[in-house]
Amino acid sequence: MKHDHQLACKLYGPTPSRLEATLALHLRSAGLDPEREYRFHATRRWRFDFAFPAQKIAIECEGGTYSGGRHTRGAGFAADCEKYNQAALDGWRLLRFDGRMIQSGEALAQIEAALKK
Repeated sequence: MKHDHQLACKLYGPTPSRLEATLALHLRSAGLDPEREYRFHATRRWRFDFAFPAQKIAIECEGGTYSGGRHTRGAGFAADCEKYNQAALDGWRLLRFDGRMIQSGEALAQIEAALKK
């Protein structure tokens, strides 16, 4: 995983997390070029980790799922719920992936399937 992160940083510049760097590398290897840190709401500062705006497909990398990270604790979880629900109301299809799904390639396979629909 460290190698993927270092390579992704070389290719795309600094990234917010190792999971995002790894997924960016997988997407690039598959010939996919999503927008990074895509701001989807006009008045809120909400951003998706990755997005394919033309298809309204959003991708979120959920770190810390087994270590009590921000996305699994009270306020962080509630804020994510608000963001994800608004995205759904705005017509976005949101795909969420944890580290295992990204590392195994499952995330890439699901993203490719979503883009074919």
